[in-house]
Amino acid sequence: MVRRPVAWVLALVLFAEAFGVAALNWFLGVVVDRQDMSLAGLDPHAMSVGSKIGGIVFGLYFALCALVALLVAVRDRAPAGFGRVVLISAAVVHGLLGAVVWGLVGRTAFLFMVAVLGLVVLLLMTYDGRPGEPAGAAREGGTGGDGAPLTPPAAPTAP
Repeated sequence: MVRRPVAWVLALVLFAEAFGVAALNWFLGVVVDRQDMSLAGLDPHAMSVGSKIGGIVFGLYFALCALVALLVAVRDRAPAGFGRVVLISAAVVHGLLGAVVWGLVGRTAFLFMVAVLGLVVLLLMTYDGRPGEPAGAAREGGTGGDGAPLTPPAAPTAP
């Protein structure tokens, strides 16, 4: 019952985060380029380009994670294979980013990272069936989400 809304919210949050990360890194690249200052002898243009490329790469990564969450919401199926790996990696990334932003940015950014981490983990844990199985489907001899048997029990066979 809570699976689809969690997937929709996670998709929206990750799309917003993808745009925010890309825009922030692009802005930082422009600032570094305009200041024309060196950091430990590094070329300012190389730092600017690196920041912009990093922003685009992380933005695309978070957009991919959002796309996986969106597909989970639309299909109402558990993420399987590559999609599951992408969502697990997103959980790890948000856990690591949460640990970093606690000291560098502050509590608000930490709480945001933990909230997104919680949404990703909740999405992964609420689909308790096998990957690719529709939500509420029963295994052999079990009942579906409404309690009604989906498949009749198999008749015992003689030895």
